[in-house]
Order: sequence, then C-alpha cells, then structure tokens
Amino acid sequence: MEKFKRLKNEGNDFVKMGEYEEAANKYSECMKLNTEECTVYTNRALCYLKLYKYEEAKWDCDHVLQIEDSNIKALYRRALAYKGLQVRKKNKAGI
Repeated sequence: MEKFKRLKNEGNDFVKMGEYEEAANKYSECMKLNTEECTVYTNRALCYLKLYKYEEAKWDCDHVLQIEDSNIKALYRRALAYKGLQVRKKNKAGI
C-alpha cells in the first residue's frame, strides 16, 4: 500500500507540472497494485484528455462507472472524452 501511495503522489506531482504522459505512467503502475481504486483511473483519464487520447480516457471512466455508477469525475471526464471523440470525427470527415 505504501508503494501505491508513493506512485499516486508522484503521478499527482507530474499532473501539477503539466507532465501528463509521466503522470499517466505512474497511475498505470498504481493500477497494477490495486485495480479497484477509482481515483487513479479518473486521474489517468484526466491525463489522457490532456493528451487528446479520448478513447483511452473513456475506457478509464467506463471502468470507474462499473464500480461506482455515480462517480461525478468519471461521468464528467467521460462526457469530455465523448466530446473530444465527436470533434475528432467531424475533423476527419472534413466538416
């Protein structure tokens, strides 16, 4: 559990510095230790949104919502992921 907290805090520090790829990697390491901790999924989803990885952000939010169906951060970030996916789809269509 101590390693989990350390990795999560390192991820949080990377987010504060705007280093989203590094933060996402730290949160991914956390998930290897605990797959049920929702905050690391919503945090990684935030990183993916900042990196324009909308599908990955949606997957993380979907995972959280299977565990906690009313998790506000997961609902909000999933909506942002859907919005990003729609914009990308329109851009590819040349609209």
